[in-house]
Amino acid sequence: MDQGSEDFAAFYERHRDPCFRAVLAAVPDRHQAEELTAEAFARAWAHWRKVRRHPAPAAWVVRTALNTHISWWRRRRREVAWDARAVAEDSGAAAHEGDGDSTAVDLVLRDALRKLPARQREVVVLRVFLDLDTRTTAAALGVAPGTVQAHLHRATKALRAELVDRTEQEEVKR
Repeated sequence: MDQGSEDFAAFYERHRDPCFRAVLAAVPDRHQAEELTAEAFARAWAHWRKVRRHPAPAAWVVRTALNTHISWWRRRRREVAWDARAVAEDSGAAAHEGDGDSTAVDLVLRDALRKLPARQREVVVLRVFLDLDTRTTAAALGVAPGTVQAHLHRATKALRAELVDRTEQEEVKR
């Protein structure tokens, strides 16, 4: 193996799982998140000379996966008529399908994350799941560092409220 291949192999091994978890937090379907992450890593390999010089290559992979998902969603939106009731019925079943290895806490947290606006979800994914600093997150998203802090604050507040509300509902059921 040449040096570039070894660098990419080490990068892939180190960042495969965190990148997948970050994409999974933003995409409702586990299988689609796996495909998006694989596609993003394939693109990273194809452009590895450029990507490895990026200040946060793992953020590049996640951003590429999320951009691919947005492109997919835009194409699909034009192709298929949207039935709000069918989507609402399917989302409950699809959100928990194939998650036999997830704990109840993971499912509750993922459901709470999905209720956040897209930009807040992206900030949480990059700051918390990938443990990037504010400046790197801002650069990856193309926003100001203050915007990242504001979105993270709002997201944290919303997640806390959602999780406390969910906990209180569980206690009432008991």
